[in-house]
Amino acid sequence: MSEVGLFRIGELSRRSGVSPELLRAWERRYSLLQPTRSPGGLRLYSAHDVERVEAMRQHLAAGFAAAEAAALALRIEPDTAEDSAPPSAARAELAAALAAFDEAAAHAVVDTLLARMSLDALLSDVIVPYLHELGDRWERGEVSVAQEHFASSVLRGRLLGLARGWGRGLGPRVVLACAPGEQHDLGLITFGLALRARGWRIVYLGADTPLASVADAAHACDPRFVVVSAVAPRAFRSHRAELAELATRHRLCLGGAGANGANLGDDVEILTGGPVDEAERLTQLARALR
Repeated sequence: MSEVGLFRIGELSRRSGVSPELLRAWERRYSLLQPTRSPGGLRLYSAHDVERVEAMRQHLAAGFAAAEAAALALRIEPDTAEDSAPPSAARAELAAALAAFDEAAAHAVVDTLLARMSLDALLSDVIVPYLHELGDRWERGEVSVAQEHFASSVLRGRLLGLARGWGRGLGPRVVLACAPGEQHDLGLITFGLALRARGWRIVYLGADTPLASVADAAHACDPRFVVVSAVAPRAFRSHRAELAELATRHRLCLGGAGANGANLGDDVEILTGGPVDEAERLTQLARALR
């Protein structure tokens, strides 16, 4: 096999955020990793190994025992569903559970999906489209305040559970924060999870964060990027001077639907696509800036 695209365990550790010692233990106990050998006898790992490690971490975060988490991570190749059920069916099942205020059923749906698909697929094919549909139905008056709050609360808790430990590792750091007054943080959380799957370390500040606090955090941890998110342009326009000052000290990105109308200059990166696509774009940009 060609060694192009293969790497040693130190690089696997850097990409996954898991120590080499723990990676070796998972390989030895559960056969989680499937390395090839170089002509000199060195173990070489692939992107599939990174994805299996990430799946293992997700299942552990979801509460599975290590042996169960490894079995789930090994069940399928990354991004390949175990059955042919379309993502729309999974979204409908999740929506039905949340609409019925059935938290246990909603968690069961997510558990099943985590066993069948990668985190990227779960986010881009199920969670994010569901959130868009929920927002559209809210605007049309088809969803009650109670239903919207319940669904958001359940999903936020589950996503933050998957995010446990997302600040660990050796990858580049990124600071994520919602603009002052911005309460919608689910899109930012999904973006952070997609970045974490690509080896980033996440410094998550959450909703309604004063920009002075964002600047303090960035000064303390020296991130590769600072991302500020909002759903409406006015959240950025109201703080134009503070954002401009932040952009002079750190590489600033604006995310969310409001970023398109922010007009803060060419030095500010605009992230308005899907969380997974933008996570991949930011990762490629970071590599190009090395």
